[in-house]
This record gives sequence, structure tokens and C-alpha cells, in this order.
Amino acid sequence: MSLPRVREDLHALDGYHSAQIDVEVRLNTNESPLPPPPAWLESFRSSLGGLELNRYPDRRATDLRRALADLHRVEVERVFCANGSNEILQCLLLAYGGPGRNAAVFEPTYTLHRHIARITNTAVVAGQRLDDFRLDLGEVVAVLAEHDPAVTFLCSPNNPSGRSDTRIEMATVLDATPGLLVVDEAYGSFSGASALVLADRDTAEGQRLVVVRTFSKTWAMAGLRLGYLIADPEVVLACEQVALPYHLDAAKQLAGRLALGFVDEMERRVALVTEERGRIAAGLGRLPVETWPSDANFILFRPRTVEAGEVWKRLLVRSVLVRDCSRWPGVEGCLRVTVGTPDENDRFLRALTETLS
Repeated sequence: MSLPRVREDLHALDGYHSAQIDVEVRLNTNESPLPPPPAWLESFRSSLGGLELNRYPDRRATDLRRALADLHRVEVERVFCANGSNEILQCLLLAYGGPGRNAAVFEPTYTLHRHIARITNTAVVAGQRLDDFRLDLGEVVAVLAEHDPAVTFLCSPNNPSGRSDTRIEMATVLDATPGLLVVDEAYGSFSGASALVLADRDTAEGQRLVVVRTFSKTWAMAGLRLGYLIADPEVVLACEQVALPYHLDAAKQLAGRLALGFVDEMERRVALVTEERGRIAAGLGRLPVETWPSDANFILFRPRTVEAGEVWKRLLVRSVLVRDCSRWPGVEGCLRVTVGTPDENDRFLRALTETLS
């Protein structure tokens, strides 16, 4: 007897991966360049001893959800937490996607939206962004009208371009969306603009809006995998229906709740990253590369004089790792660099200058 065959629709899928290489300067995965605050780490360590690890965790993550509700000034019933924003996206597609339903994306954008949709056997329909990576609102309205998606994804700031959608753009998409509009704000803290301003529960449009956030970036907790959404309580209940029992462990709930006591520290880090982003952009402006404005903690750029794949290899020789996007549809020939510490950013700019000389 042999193993059963894997689902036929999975054969064409490639996993979502980024290079994990031992280098001195790792700027390829949009993580925080700084570890969590020492005071948070000490509080986390001391509080771990009080957890009853022989007992299952609070299935609804009540304390964490209440703390997030206070942070965003919403009702606790509108908050759902999971293992990173990726599990949030998976729960949404398990609840609202599936066979016979569509999910809409506007490319180039975060490839995991398409990837998770296909894993959940949700058909993907795609529109194209403008050459400057902004939304083509005419294209958006046409795609939504033609395909009637159950879920429409926006990523703001968009990955890999770094551009944010404006409030008017998001409102236009929300008005035209027949199903849920999921705005992935993994990098929202660096932008200052949020779709949450449209989350009015007294309107049909506000009830269809889902905003997704993560602790991986500004909260410096990528290694813990914690994310959440803010949405209508019915959406939260639907996500709870498809999530596995006790999916969010007690240590993770504790870590997230304690992190929310360090908002001021987080905001200082955001300010540092934003300042360094501007410095990198200025440095790139002096080199033979094409760049685009970024509202995130990374910058997309396209080398003009040396092929992008060769630039990536030359940077790696100098122990600097960036993301090779050069074969991604819509951003051909591009690389993406995460904003690091001032020293890391100096290393990157110096290595890139040498590479392009």
C-alpha cells in the first residue's frame, strides 16, 4: 500500500520562504532591528513562572483581547488573536473562502494573500496596480463587479512596494467590495494612516471591514508569532469557529499582554526606523538605482547598472542580506531592503555603493 496522493491543486504551489543565511547584516525579512525592551523581557521571564503550564490556555485569550481593545478603543468582542497575522488570514479564508468563492488581490502585493487563498481552495482573482504601485481604482471597481469576491485584500503599507493606500482609496474600495475588505496593516505603525478610521459599526461598510495587525514588526516579537484583527463581532465569531482549540498558547498571550505596557518604547522605535528609512532613501538617491516612496520599514529599489540577482550575490559576499524580488511579477529587477540599525544601514549603503561601482 502507498501513501494517498496530495490534493491535486497543491502540486503547483511553492511554499512562502525567505532566505535564512548566516550573515552579519540581515535586512531581508522586515523584522525589527532591535530586540524587545529589556524591561519587557524581565517582566516576561518573571511572569512565566506563574503560568500553569499543565493546564490548557484561555481559549479566547480574554486578557490579551481586552488589552488590545483598550489600545484601539474598541469593544473586546471585535478583537481576535492568533499565531501571527498569517493565521488570522488563514482563519478568515477558512471562514469566508473555500470552493466556489473568490478572493481578490491587486498586484504586486503581499504574496501570502494569494498563497493562503489557494491553500484553502479559494479561487484568486487579480487586478493590477499602477506603475507607481498605487491602486488603479477603475481596475479595482471592475474586478470586484465582475468576480463578486467574498474576500478582498489590501496591504497598506503595501508589501513589497512600501506605499500606503489613502483614506479615500480605502473608502472607495470598501464601498465597492461585495464581501469582506481585509486591510493587512502589518506595517501600519510606520505609516500613520489606518483603515480603522473607516470601522464604523453603524454602517454596512464598516461591518465588512477587517483590519489585521501583527506583533512581529514594531513590537519586536517576530519570534513569538502573534497577530490580531479588529472586525465586526460576527467576523470574530466566524474566526473562532475555524480556529483549532487552544491555538494560542499561554506564554504567547502573556507576552502580548505585557508588550502593550510599552507603547511609548514602541513609538520611539518607530520614530527611529522612520528616521533611518529617510536616511537610506537619501543614500539610494545618490546611487544608480530606481526607488519608490515607502511608508513601511523597508524600501524597494531597482539597480540600473548591474542585474539585481548579481547585486544580491555581491551584497551577500559582503555579509549583507536583502530580499531578492527580481523575479516577482510586477517588481521584476527589484531588491528590497529592511531598515536596520544605523550601523547596519551604513553597512548596507557602503556595500551597495561598492557593488554598483
